Amino acid sequence: MTPQSRPSASDLTIQESASLTSGADFWTTKAVPRVGIPSIMLTDGPHGLRKQVGATDHLGLGASVPATCFPPAVALGSSFDEDLVERVGAALGLEAAIEDVAVVLGPGINIKRSPLCGRNFEYYSEDPLVSGVLGAAAVRGIQSRGVGASLKHFAANNQETDRLRVSADVDPRPLREIYLRGFHRVVTEARPWTVMCSYNRINGVYASEDPWLLTRVLRDEWGFEGLVVSDWGAVEDRVAGVVAGLDLEMPASGGRTDAQLVAAVEDGTLDEAAVRLAASRVIDLVERADRRPAAPGPLDVDAHHALAREAAGRSIVLLKNDGAVLPLPRDASLAVIGAFAAEPRYQGAGSSLINPTRLDTALEEILALAEGDVVYAAGFTLDGGDEDDTPDAAALVAEAVEAAAAADTAVVFLGLPAATESEGFDRDHIDLPADQSALLAAVVEANPRTVVVLSHGGVVALPFRDDVPAIVEGWLLGQAGGGATADVLFGVVNPSAKLTETIPLRLEDTAAFGNFPGEFGHVRYGEGILVGYRWFDARSLPVAYPFGHGLSYTSFAYGPPAASVDGEALRVTVTVTNTGGRAGREVVQLYTAVPASTVPRAPRELRAFAGVTLEAGESREVELTVPLGDLAHWDLRRDRWIVEGGEYRVDVAASSRDVRGSVTVTVVGDEVVLPLTMASSVADLLSHPVVGPIVQEAMAGLLDGAGAGAAMPDDALQKMMGSFPIGRLAGFPGLPVTFEQIEQLVAMAGAADEADG
Repeated sequence: MTPQSRPSASDLTIQESASLTSGADFWTTKAVPRVGIPSIMLTDGPHGLRKQVGATDHLGLGASVPATCFPPAVALGSSFDEDLVERVGAALGLEAAIEDVAVVLGPGINIKRSPLCGRNFEYYSEDPLVSGVLGAAAVRGIQSRGVGASLKHFAANNQETDRLRVSADVDPRPLREIYLRGFHRVVTEARPWTVMCSYNRINGVYASEDPWLLTRVLRDEWGFEGLVVSDWGAVEDRVAGVVAGLDLEMPASGGRTDAQLVAAVEDGTLDEAAVRLAASRVIDLVERADRRPAAPGPLDVDAHHALAREAAGRSIVLLKNDGAVLPLPRDASLAVIGAFAAEPRYQGAGSSLINPTRLDTALEEILALAEGDVVYAAGFTLDGGDEDDTPDAAALVAEAVEAAAAADTAVVFLGLPAATESEGFDRDHIDLPADQSALLAAVVEANPRTVVVLSHGGVVALPFRDDVPAIVEGWLLGQAGGGATADVLFGVVNPSAKLTETIPLRLEDTAAFGNFPGEFGHVRYGEGILVGYRWFDARSLPVAYPFGHGLSYTSFAYGPPAASVDGEALRVTVTVTNTGGRAGREVVQLYTAVPASTVPRAPRELRAFAGVTLEAGESREVELTVPLGDLAHWDLRRDRWIVEGGEYRVDVAASSRDVRGSVTVTVVGDEVVLPLTMASSVADLLSHPVVGPIVQEAMAGLLDGAGAGAAMPDDALQKMMGSFPIGRLAGFPGLPVTFEQIEQLVAMAGAADEADG
């Protein structure tokens, strides 16, 4: 479309407008040739392009064109590196542009509410700051290539069980502070072309037909100007969806729901303007895609594979390294054990299943770097079960034990088979398969110098953590993960990743336990704001490894932090020194707490993070900035964000449980003036800026008859009367106050509030 020929929704018939608001087929929008509107393609991401050829589906069943499989979000999130995530996004955007794809469906930034969620491999973190910062970086990268991103899944899509119907019943404060906060950051900072609404209901209303979510919050509050697309098959009521702010239904309905829109307009139950508004947003998206410059091609497969290897190496978390077992000496003899070493588990299953351009295996890459003897033993099969005690299984274990006993070090690759975690269903537990646990025990008995390398998309319990000297958290690392794992094992890459989710000791310790996955179409988010590390810290529960944890082959020392607050931000500086013998990168984390808060809070909440790369012996000052708005909580009384004033403790840390220094600052908060009503409490009355002082001075003896002195010295009585509704004071025995006097106070407060605007 040229600028002179761009059509608008007003140029279309109502039938043509309605047709634009649903797909032509599984992946493309409809064209309107009469006015020159072409069709565009949307296709799956988010860690690689899944452009299908031939049969199409949303579960990864059909074949797709070769594309670079970058590390999924479960791994890439642990990098805590927004620049790296943006570079990966740009590479993904380039591959989409080369394939003439207009919109990549990703990134996914939903919160990891429970470790059982089958789609956790597609999400970054249990923390909304990490999800928002890295999600914004991914969107910037994708859209830098003239390709749109589709931020998903909006919102509260935190399980796969009954995902197309379940109602996420979540209170306003956790909904705002935990489940929407990351989306807000991405929408306002990165401006995604599209937002994908989720399948589920939120407090009983389908996301696809929720005007509060899609219009009031997304557009009116956050200023989103792009297009809202449904998740594939998420539309329950097309007419209600258009009214709510859903612009594009995917995939195609064969014209059935288009006809529903036209019929609703014709019978007067749907305003024609709503249909034309949705159509205009589709036209805007098509125009954006049409302006994309020609993509340079063909794809540089080697360059993108190298980026995938770099990203995977940056995403590997070194959980444990007692006795400096790692990095491995190049000339050491090694027993490489575990089927995952030769048959890598490198991505999740479902709609994000990528057909990789290449695939490294850890075994081949270890052989390429090692100078000593390397013996491989599978140890188990990937199609085996938890009770695989067949003679063949026993022989595999015996072979592995023999190899381990003869080697300097055993490197054991364990993880979750693909069949145990996928889009579409949740896990039942967080344990490794029993045959793998038994294999590890036998190997450790033969050779205590054992390194465990993990491959999985959702966290697993680690009951063996005290039995082995080293554990490498490999997540799902994409097509180059085998090479990246070898790089870390031999020290070619110094690990620097940190956990973006807590590894619990037991499933029963996790916040959502007992409230997941719900029953009879409802799941109650009963833990409120205490999600992930917030829950473990608030309950003082022990964990296997805390949020933010990750080791290095070097060490870092932190100086005392300094903090200041201006009118816009909290600014913290700390000097970090590499005290080890080699270059490395540290992720410095900043947490805040409000010890005297008037609302329930977690003991600490992540507010900023920054990576710093230092040579051996080098020191550098790291600055972390927190906009004051990021300190706000959702105030239920006013239904808006409020920055609470008072003393804030600022913790500079290497993990949520490894605080290296603290400092206290005073934050001037937002003034909160609550309108007085007859239902307001005595405390509300006394705290009102206009009426409160008058009441305190003129009615000092108000409660004498109830046994309190003029200054109300009895703390217990103060607490009791503080919540007493003022409208019920009249006629209370011993209280010389009339109903009319209280009404006058309420009216006086109302007049003062109105005068203040």
